[in-house]
Amino acid sequence: MPISRAGRRAIREKRAREEFGRDAGAVLDILELTELAWHDCYGEITPSDAVVDDIFVVAQGSIASFGSAARLAVEDFRDLRLAADDLRAEDGGPV
Repeated sequence: MPISRAGRRAIREKRAREEFGRDAGAVLDILELTELAWHDCYGEITPSDAVVDDIFVVAQGSIASFGSAARLAVEDFRDLRLAADDLRAEDGGPV
């Protein structure tokens, strides 16, 4: 069953609050704008959960970096994936 934009926002809110605190609302707004751009570019309602995760990873807690990562997701999500995988490897996490 499809999840509404408001539903996706609610699901993502916990992580946004954990990683961005008082800036969580701005992060969620950026993700909403990313969805609109994603739909225009790819004809899909939203990027995959993996792409959204990559945005959070690349942002590293910086709202400015979050905006840049979101833009990169729409522009070329494969480049975003490479950047996120590099950061995961540096942290010793799964790639």
